[in-house]
Amino acid sequence: MNPTPLCAVFLALSFAATAGSAADPGGGSGWRPLLGEHSAPEWRGWKAQGLPAGWQVDGGVLHKDGPVDDLVSKRKYANFELELEWKIGKEGNSGIFYRGTREYDHIYWSAPEYQLLDDADTEDGKSPLTAAGSAYALYGVPPGVAKPYDQWNKTRLIVNGHHVEHWLNGVKVVEYDLASEDWRKRVAASKFSRYPHYGLAESGLIGIQGDHPGALAVRNIRIRVLP
Repeated sequence: MNPTPLCAVFLALSFAATAGSAADPGGGSGWRPLLGEHSAPEWRGWKAQGLPAGWQVDGGVLHKDGPVDDLVSKRKYANFELELEWKIGKEGNSGIFYRGTREYDHIYWSAPEYQLLDDADTEDGKSPLTAAGSAYALYGVPPGVAKPYDQWNKTRLIVNGHHVEHWLNGVKVVEYDLASEDWRKRVAASKFSRYPHYGLAESGLIGIQGDHPGALAVRNIRIRVLP
């Protein structure tokens, strides 16, 4: 038997595997990192074209010390699973937005928010509806899941069609369905009622809130697109 064809097949398979690994840093799992060791190529400012002043990346940690321009993804996402670790400073207030659009002056008028907060030292922390892990001002969280300021929390956000899940430190703290009757009633009773398209975009930008007080650090942020 001539071994050449087998060698050729082996080389082709090896090349394909190597190429696949290079294209998918998640090792075939579908996960893609959204942060580099010392850069944030997947992000830009809400206003700034690149990484806004006040945001820095060091050793794979994205951080800021006070109010700065919000960050938004350069790509739009529809259905996805997002994971990250975050650490908030004392009296810090931030959030993760999804399916944001540029219809309004601020991303939070179109995009629902997964709240990041120092619960113990802020007014928002007194209410489950606005505490860490909540769907801000719409769906509240159980107490005692978020860790105190200056400690790392782990967030998992699933957005799949109309279904959304908020996970915090391994606990599912919020679950809701966009465009459901319950969703419409809650939005109508909130400050978001002034924005008729709030939370209804089928795809959009992921955002990290920067224009609120306090320090914030984010690491190990990655995304997996869902079918």
